[in-house]
Amino acid sequence: MKRQNVRTLSLIVCTFTYLLIGAAVFDALESENEINLKNELLQHEKKMIEKFNISEEDFEKIRINVLHSKPYKAGVQWKFSGALYFSLLVVSLIGYGHSTPKTVFGKLFCMGYALAGIPLCMIMFQSVGERLNTFVTYILKNIKKCFRFKKTEVSQTDVLFITLSLSSLILTTGTLLFSELENWSIIDSVYYCFITLTTIGFGDFVAMQKDNILQTRPGYVFFVLLFILVGLTVISAAMNLLVLRCLTLNSEDEKRDEMEAAEAARNAVRLNGDVITGNGGVVSNANETPEYQDTVSVCSCSCYKWRSPNSGKIYNSNPNINHVTSFSVAKEDEMSEETDSFLQWQKAKRASF
Repeated sequence: MKRQNVRTLSLIVCTFTYLLIGAAVFDALESENEINLKNELLQHEKKMIEKFNISEEDFEKIRINVLHSKPYKAGVQWKFSGALYFSLLVVSLIGYGHSTPKTVFGKLFCMGYALAGIPLCMIMFQSVGERLNTFVTYILKNIKKCFRFKKTEVSQTDVLFITLSLSSLILTTGTLLFSELENWSIIDSVYYCFITLTTIGFGDFVAMQKDNILQTRPGYVFFVLLFILVGLTVISAAMNLLVLRCLTLNSEDEKRDEMEAAEAARNAVRLNGDVITGNGGVVSNANETPEYQDTVSVCSCSCYKWRSPNSGKIYNSNPNINHVTSFSVAKEDEMSEETDSFLQWQKAKRASF
């Protein structure tokens, strides 16, 4: 089996195994907490119904109203700054879901906008990421020259290490700032930054969703937009290197397979219907004829209807047969004379080619 097929099969198996492991871990960590939280909420709901003497139908209407009005508690979402924030979340595939279009034309425009904007945004991030990798390579190469390293070449591993370090720096900076500005805990801030920069975008934590920040604090809005753009660019640079590394491995395997196939075809020898390749493999009952000219044989006995001057016997070494088809055991002195005569004839025959 080819190396590419083995790698692909291994990736499929590893992916499904990873999914199963994730399901088992999340089940163990979250399922019990989900049941406990649900019971607490139901008990609290029951107490409220009894306290205010509300029917279940009225309480359901209140619940629906609260859910629908939650996005508007944060302030105006669809003025220019909020719409710009939403547009970035659409084309970058983050999609928190905290605010969504409600009108028919808004929904239609959102689909068309995403259809054109997502590929554009992905190409832009990839292109900028490549330029960032080129810039990092240039800087590292000059640093090595300044410190007079023997080897000034910059490997993909070196560039990947730098981009991952930049990603960690951006993640740390965002964590500290969001923890301060949004009054989140450190773990919640790390969680928000990671979910955002990996474009998962659950929407359980969303920045700028209180005190009408989108309209009253343009500096903070600019910082959030810049954090998303720069963070996604650096992440794209790291992803480009990882994808390039995988493509390089596949290209190396394909090139190696082609070279092995060419070497095997070059060293193939026909023996009684079997083909022995250069890498030691044997193909039994092969019907293919090696691509040689009719006047060239692959074995040493390249004779065509050679007649022995002593015994008068005719030997055939057609290149399609590649072996003497008629041979009889003779006395030692007769064999010696016939061999000398045959070698002289063969030498003359090859010289004529």
